[in-house]
Amino acid sequence: MRLLTEFGMGTSLRRGDYTQAAKRAVQDALWHNSINLAELFDFPKDAMQITVEIAVQKPEEVDVKAVAEVFPYGKTTFKVHKGGLDVARPEGTGNPTIMANVALSVAFDMERSDD
Repeated sequence: MRLLTEFGMGTSLRRGDYTQAAKRAVQDALWHNSINLAELFDFPKDAMQITVEIAVQKPEEVDVKAVAEVFPYGKTTFKVHKGGLDVARPEGTGNPTIMANVALSVAFDMERSDD
């Protein structure tokens, strides 16, 4: 059951690094969230099921293993989509500024009791 969705945005200003922009977007989303869902439902933190949706202009350039390292616990699943925004340099040379958008959904496998 999905309990929480949080959004974030991250950039790679000069290096043209889609993975770094995605990591920063994940951190932005995580730092917005101070709800302790695991404790609220008396689940271990490792039981969190986290779906991470990333949108960048070049999805194939995102290293999801590197992005997964941002999460201190939980089971992560990644979906990388074409989206985000690449902003060209005014002089037309060099790497664009990369903007990544992220949506994180947190769920637990919750059993219903008929007692």
